[in-house]
Amino acid sequence: MLKNMAFRLLALHGWSLTEPPDRPARAVLVAYPHTSNWDALYALLAKLGLGLDARWVAKDALSRWPFGGLLGRMGGIPVNRRERNGLVAGMVVRFAARPRLLLVVAPEGTRRQTEGWKSGFYRIALAANIPVVLGFVDYARREAGILAYLTLTGDPAVDIAAIARHYVDRPGRHPALASPIRWLD
Repeated sequence: MLKNMAFRLLALHGWSLTEPPDRPARAVLVAYPHTSNWDALYALLAKLGLGLDARWVAKDALSRWPFGGLLGRMGGIPVNRRERNGLVAGMVVRFAARPRLLLVVAPEGTRRQTEGWKSGFYRIALAANIPVVLGFVDYARREAGILAYLTLTGDPAVDIAAIARHYVDRPGRHPALASPIRWLD
């Protein structure tokens, strides 16, 4: 019911959903670009419309009252971004324990423009031996969903270049705030 409702709501506003065939059972989904608070709404509607059973990481401030309980039930995993806390190792353990898991990560880590992407999603995917799913919200085309499923080579330069090729001409709500697709750390 929610899938149908989300699909219809998006269509009512002129949006469409897209996804290639053969979705993997376990993967890290990159959410890019992340330039507006509206991204969360469209991403949630895309999640529901595509029937994605996804968990997602977000700053721990969002897990507090009054929204913390709701965000947790919607799949939110709070992350303390102020210090290193073993997130990569913890997520690899989660993937090993579950036959199905889709983890959503915004590699920019913020809606503001940064110098590049944080590598946590990449390190999780490599360590868990799972693909990376390229999620997007394209305001120019009014389209959201998944661009591609990528099996990583283990060569960071090759992999980030492949990722960047898929996001060419996929602007966010505020294109000037989209961080360049290159490694930050």
